[in-house]
Amino acid sequence: MKILITGSNGLLGQKLVKLLLEKDMEVIATSRGANRVTYLSKPFEYSELDITNAIQVDEVIKKYRPDAVIHTAAMTNVDQCEKEQAECRNLNVDAVGLLVRACETSNIHFIHLSTDFIFDGESGPYREDDQPNPISFYGQSKLDAEEIVKQANCDWAILRTVLVYGITPGMSRSNIILWVKENLENGKPLNIVDDQWRTPTLAEDLATGCFLVAKQRATGVFNISGEEMLTPFEMAKKTADYFNLDFSLVTKVDASTFSQSAKRPPKTGFILDKAKEVLGYQPHSFEEGISILDEQV
Repeated sequence: MKILITGSNGLLGQKLVKLLLEKDMEVIATSRGANRVTYLSKPFEYSELDITNAIQVDEVIKKYRPDAVIHTAAMTNVDQCEKEQAECRNLNVDAVGLLVRACETSNIHFIHLSTDFIFDGESGPYREDDQPNPISFYGQSKLDAEEIVKQANCDWAILRTVLVYGITPGMSRSNIILWVKENLENGKPLNIVDDQWRTPTLAEDLATGCFLVAKQRATGVFNISGEEMLTPFEMAKKTADYFNLDFSLVTKVDASTFSQSAKRPPKTGFILDKAKEVLGYQPHSFEEGISILDEQV
């Protein structure tokens, strides 16, 4: 099976390249700029790709004619999306239309990554068929992209996920585990919210979910996340306990303490019954995720 990945330089993209090669898939990695996945022993194709460029999108899809496209590239900084709405829409919505049209020409299985932020967070955790109601521009952009995918004249799947964490060589953004670990090791006090709930997702688990969907050519909407409903404060406590760090440096606060451009849904998280039953998906616990990340630091 030949699989093309967009956003291969990102956290999920890098995990996908590694996993798919381990599964003996033929991998075409695409991203902006030079290839960052240079640390793997197995060979794979790499092609620079600007997903907002219609000509490039058509050329790359026609050149490689993959069996599936796993679309991980997106603008995901929620506050940046609120401030730079035109750029957000271009990357998160318009580009999806270009990719879908390119996949329709050869009925290429289009696998799209979405987010819990399409929900308002008033009644989480959510099932796949619950009614979306985004409260940020980022959430709206991802919901608009989902609507484009659902109208596609090719096989499609939407994988919704929550607060992805992990580590890769040269990663550009941190995550709550590394952030808490680094600050507590340096004796720095932290204020962490305890009134937002999520089901945090290990990047390796999300990559596995993508693989299962591609392998089975599964279609429809799937929740792919962790299973434990935790607040950031609880995630920080588990991190401190794992690394034997001084948790007295952490102060519990509520979200109103912070001034942020975009609203955050208070309680999202996902119910995973469908992914478990249809795909055989089984995520790691948060503690297991910390351990896996620790082995890679």
